[in-house]
This record gives sequence, C-alpha cells and structure tokens, in this order.
Amino acid sequence: MRSHRRSSEREAGGGGRADGWVVGVDSGGSGLRIALARASDARAVETVTSREPVRTGPGGIEAAHLLGQLLPAVESLRGRVGAGPVVAVAVGAAGMATLGEELRAVLPGALREALDVRSLALAADAVTAYAGALGQRPGAVVAGGTGLIALGTDLTTWRRADGWGHLLGDCGSGAWIGRAGLEAAMRAHDGRRGGSPALLARAEARFGPAAGLPAALYPRTDRPAVLASFAPDVADCATEGDPVAVDVLRRAAAHVAEAAAAVCPAPGAYEVALTGGLFKLGDPLLVPLRAELAGQLPHARPTSAAGDPLDGALALAAALATDALRLPVEPKLLHVTM
Repeated sequence: MRSHRRSSEREAGGGGRADGWVVGVDSGGSGLRIALARASDARAVETVTSREPVRTGPGGIEAAHLLGQLLPAVESLRGRVGAGPVVAVAVGAAGMATLGEELRAVLPGALREALDVRSLALAADAVTAYAGALGQRPGAVVAGGTGLIALGTDLTTWRRADGWGHLLGDCGSGAWIGRAGLEAAMRAHDGRRGGSPALLARAEARFGPAAGLPAALYPRTDRPAVLASFAPDVADCATEGDPVAVDVLRRAAAHVAEAAAAVCPAPGAYEVALTGGLFKLGDPLLVPLRAELAGQLPHARPTSAAGDPLDGALALAAALATDALRLPVEPKLLHVTM
C-alpha cells in the first residue's frame, strides 16, 4: 500500500485541516455537480448543479471550462454557509483516465492560486463511484448506466473491466440492453427467428416506423444514450412475460456479473456493490443478476451502495484533508497532489 502522509513540516503548518472544508466534484455527460462538506464527516452541506457538461478539446477535458464553473460555484457555496478556507478538492470526471492530461497539468496550480488549495485528487468517475459505494474498503463496484465499468481493489492496486464504449464493450449496460432489444424488434419486423413483436411495437411507439430506425439512429452523436433510452422498454416487456426481453436481461445480468468477477480481489469474502441508473430497471434485471453473482462470485457479499459518485468525491477530498487516504494512487485512475 502506498503512503500518502505529508511531511512533518506540512503537518505542523496544517493545523485545523480536519475541521476545514472540502469540495467534491462529479463531472459527467449530463453536467457538473459540486458539493461542499466538512472534512470531519464528508457529508454534503450544500450542492450546486450545472447542466452544462465540461467540454473536451484537443488536449482532453478542458481545464479552463471546468475552472470557469468550479471556482464561482465554490465561492457561492462558501458564502451560503459561511465556510472557511477549502483545504482539499477531489474531482471525479468521466474520461479522466484517457482525457485527463490537461486537468492533471493545470488544476493543481490553478486551485493553489485561486483557493490556496494544495491537496487535490483527480479521479476517474469509476473511482469516485467506488468510493461512494464502498468507501475505502476492498471489494468490487460495478457502475452501470448508459455504459458500464467495473472496478475492484485490494487496496494495493486497481483492477478494471469493461468501460470500453458501446462499440467495443459496455456489455450489460443500458446501451447494450437497448441495442439488443432493438435488434429483436428488427428481427420481428423482418420475420427472422429471435424476434419480438412486443419489442417491435415498443420500438415503433418510441422511434417511429421500424424501417426508418437506421436513419434515425446512426447519424446521432448521442447514439449510446438513444440506445439506452430503450432499456426501460425492454424491462417492461420482460415484466409482461415476453421471452425475448427476459432473455436479453438474463444475458445482461451475466455480463454484469462477469465484469464484477473479473475485478473482485481473490480469494476472500469481499463486498460487491452495484451503483448507477442501470439498476433502477428493477427485478427484471436484478433477479437474474443476483443469481449470476451467486454463481460467479459465491464467496462475495453483495451490498447496497452507500452513496453516489459525488459522495465518493467528497470522501476522497476528506481523506486527503485528514491524511486518511487508503485507496491506491495510480496516475490515470487516481492522481493526487499534496
């Protein structure tokens, strides 16, 4: 396990950090959430939400655009509660692992200059999802929504599975379920085996005549989200007993469990948590998923996620402020400056 203790000189000059304030940031495709908490308990006392996603440019996630939303939000949050200085910040962002170079280069200096913050964590959104779900305990977390990624740790290193996007992976995700359901709808339209008239009716109600679906879908830049929008229809058809929809969700459950098994530390009775909007599909997905987890990870302990990625960002910031970070630091998944 890597040590994150500050030097004795900084310890001497950092009195009151445990009683100070921390900021957590959750940046994703739907926008930005920023929360303020006391380092001593990491529970949000005020939150600001922006529906404007942080832009991505040639250098990756744009630091200036993030700072342009973050700094005014922090001042507003501090003003609302009369908070003192911010002692640590944690930013969790979708794409941090592959598109975070500019953030890692710019944010430490910018936050030091603007807020006098020296403790900063820049994390992939899967890491903040992990921290929100399990805290700093070893185990595995599957974060599922439009896409899907699994992350596990024994507190020495991280293990990752999937998260490769809707063309190469994200197996069992909302986009995967939606695409499989639409394929079954098109099979029914053509009269091929494996088709579902129920899913065809749902698809045409949502998107229009089946023959026009390729033209309506393929040019869309938000194609994964459009595919995922059909996942609740698949779940509804499964609830109504459609065998094709039931099979789609059974296969999705197997994929989710496979991702969890790939990252779960072994051997040991570790916790496995599920987080994200995918699992709001309810019993049509969760019932076969529980069976798959029991079969693929018989020694694991399924558990409810304690919180979401914003909670995880606050937990990371508080851990930095109180010198209690236990999750492993790896350059592209969890980058720390002190």
